[in-house]
Amino acid sequence: MRVVIIGSGIAGVSFAEELSKLQTAASITILTRETHGYYSRPLLSHGFTREDIETKIVLRSFESLEQSGMTVESGAEVSSFNCAARVVQYRKGEDDFRLGYDKLVLGLGSDAFVPPPFRSQQRLYGVLNSLADLIALRRHREKISQRFGQPRWAVVGGGLIGCEVASDLARAGDQVVLFHALPRLMERQLVEEDSAELLRVLHEENGIEVYLNCGVHGFEETAEGLAVRLDRGAQGGFHGIIVACGFKPRTELAQAACLAIGRGIIVDDFLTTSHPDIFAIGDVAECPDGKLYAYVTPVRSQALWLAKYLAGKTDAAWQPPMFKPKAKVHGFSAGHPYLF
Repeated sequence: MRVVIIGSGIAGVSFAEELSKLQTAASITILTRETHGYYSRPLLSHGFTREDIETKIVLRSFESLEQSGMTVESGAEVSSFNCAARVVQYRKGEDDFRLGYDKLVLGLGSDAFVPPPFRSQQRLYGVLNSLADLIALRRHREKISQRFGQPRWAVVGGGLIGCEVASDLARAGDQVVLFHALPRLMERQLVEEDSAELLRVLHEENGIEVYLNCGVHGFEETAEGLAVRLDRGAQGGFHGIIVACGFKPRTELAQAACLAIGRGIIVDDFLTTSHPDIFAIGDVAECPDGKLYAYVTPVRSQALWLAKYLAGKTDAAWQPPMFKPKAKVHGFSAGHPYLF
C-alpha cells in the first residue's frame, strides 16, 4: 500500500509513525513545506521567554523520521492532487514531481486568519503560525532591543493565541497592548466570569494594556513607529504588530480537487472525505458534528485511529476522546471548564 501524507504536523507525523509500526510493508511518504523538522506548534506561543526555543521546539528531525522507514520530502510545495489518477504533484526548488498513491491523508493544518483589510499591509505585521514565523519575530525583537531597548508590541486579537502571545511577551519584559474587537477575552473558550474577572485582571496585573470592543481597521508607519488604526483614531509608538485573529483550515488544495468543503474538509465518522481513498485529520478536518478538533489530544487520537483503521486493526468509527483544553497564559487557571 502506497500512502502519501500532506503535512508534517502532529496529525501527519503521528499517523505516519503509527502506520509504520502496524504495517511495516507500507510505503509511506510525507510531503511538507517545512524544513526545520517535526516541531511542537503549541510551544510557539511561548517562543519569547525561552532562549532555547528554536531547538527545544523540534521534537524529531526529518532524518530521524526517515530512519523509521518512511520518506520525508521537506521543502515540498504541493500544487495539486488528482483524485481519479491518484497522483500528487509538488515542487521542490525549481523541479516538479509527481507521486502516486493508494491512500492519501490530508494533514494540511491551518493558516493564521488575517482579516481582509489587513492583507495589503503584510509588511507591517507578523503572525505566529509556524516555526519560521517565530524565528522571524524573534529576530525582529532582537533588533528592536538592540536599537530601542524595551520593545513595545501591539497584539491584535484577544482569543486563545492572542492572549498566549501577549502573556509571553509581557513575561519576557516587553510592553504589550492587546486589542480585541469583542467585549471579552477568549470568548470561545472561557465563561464570562473567567474571561472578565480572572484573565483580563491577570493581564492588566502583568502590565498588558487591554482594549475591548475595539475595531482595528489597519496599520500605518509614522515617525514614532508603527500605529494601529482604530474606530476612535490611531494608537502608535509600536515597534512590532502581531495579528492573532484565529486560524483558517487549509482547504484550497481539497477544494481544487473537488472534495466537499465546509469550514474545513468535510469527513465522515471514518475521517473519509468525499473521495473514498482520501482522508483528512487534524485542524483541517470538519467532522460530522460540524466541529474542527484543533487541539493536541483529539488530533493525535484521529491520527492513531486512522493508522489502525487503514492497517485493518479496527472497523469502529472514530470517537472524539475526552480532553481538557487549557490556555498557556502564564499564571492563569480557569475557574470553570473550558468551552468547546
